[in-house]
Amino acid sequence: MISERRIWDDFLEQHDGHLLQSWGWGELKAEAGWRPLRLALCECSSGRIVAAAQVLCRGAARLPHWCGHLAYIPRGPVLDWSHEECCKAFWMALHRWLRPRGALALRLEPPLLADTAEGEAAARFLLASGFRPVRTIQPLRTIMVDLRADETTLLSRMKEKWRYNLRLAARRGVKVREAQTLEDVRAWYELLKITAARDGFGIHRYEYYEHAWLILAPRNQLDLLLAEYEGRLLAGIFVGRMGREALYLYGASSNELRQLMPNYLLQWEAMCRARAAGAIRYDLWGIPETEDEHEPLAGVYRFKRGWGGEVVRFIGGYEYIYRPLSMTLARRLLSERLAL
Repeated sequence: MISERRIWDDFLEQHDGHLLQSWGWGELKAEAGWRPLRLALCECSSGRIVAAAQVLCRGAARLPHWCGHLAYIPRGPVLDWSHEECCKAFWMALHRWLRPRGALALRLEPPLLADTAEGEAAARFLLASGFRPVRTIQPLRTIMVDLRADETTLLSRMKEKWRYNLRLAARRGVKVREAQTLEDVRAWYELLKITAARDGFGIHRYEYYEHAWLILAPRNQLDLLLAEYEGRLLAGIFVGRMGREALYLYGASSNELRQLMPNYLLQWEAMCRARAAGAIRYDLWGIPETEDEHEPLAGVYRFKRGWGGEVVRFIGGYEYIYRPLSMTLARRLLSERLAL
């Protein structure tokens, strides 16, 4: 088990690990009732980390404590899936750690894309190792914007209306800045409540977003970008960052002055800032699993599609059950509420 944040996050940075595997994300989930375990496979001779997983553990609601807990690896582990012996050693060690400590089952969602050699190799290995496919908790599909091009090229890849709208927002005086105080976070949350009521989705309590900002922003792993017009807050987005990837996590906007198109300028500013900080891709964080125009999130999909990114699909979720009878009971008593 790794007990130093610097060692953990340095390994993730060097091996393209995901924000949801970062030390700070584990701290955030601890505030929400999870227990993070940072487990690593190390070389015996040098002590060098060769694979790692942040495992989030939580007891199943309505089950006695002695029945055990659920274990979950979001967007992990950090592992060379092409190295079969390393994979075998890692999973053997992980099972030996989790099983005797009361885990009912282990669920994971690797940050690997379907239709890639690495993704296909990982899926084959997991199925051959006793894992079974399950529905995902994190988005199965998303849109990735490649940030390696210059700004002129990035703009050219967008739909014309998107370029027009972001320039319109700037021309009409919308300004984007980073949140500086908890008052900024609170003001953004008031917009989030308005957005949730308007668009019909659930949100966390205010304290969750406050903790996210307090934990991750000082480490340059999170920005809260705010769009304002003449001092009035119109919109804001939480943008995570880990290694070479930036992620659009949460967004909120006012019902007023929507014709100023603040959301377009916000996303463009987020991409430009991420690119300047060394990110090579921008994850727009989730789209519907189908192309159905009647899908409830079809409008969100259209907005995200206009930025010129690529639609990608992850290999999905996998589960390994340690205690079948207890897990069956847990499924009967729980409506799975693992969402992050």
